[in-house]
Amino acid sequence: MAERDALETAGSARRPWLADALRPDVVRRSLRVAAVVGSVLVTINHADRWLAGTLAPADWLKMALTYLVPYAVATYAAVGAIRAAGDSRG
Repeated sequence: MAERDALETAGSARRPWLADALRPDVVRRSLRVAAVVGSVLVTINHADRWLAGTLAPADWLKMALTYLVPYAVATYAAVGAIRAAGDSRG
């Protein structure tokens, strides 16, 4: 019981991961990374079908996911850096 109380006390001092992930500076940086990296990847993977006009509905979903992945990776890295530095200011 005492161990659980100690863990809860220690855990309550740290902001939730999602709170750090939703910080405006983290969101802005992650959106920029997703825009650049996602655009490069969409061009590499889908430009031929886009220019030929043969994109299927599934291709549009794949393109959206192509932007989502770098956003998620950049956010994960930013929150990890914030937590490693001990900087959880809002």
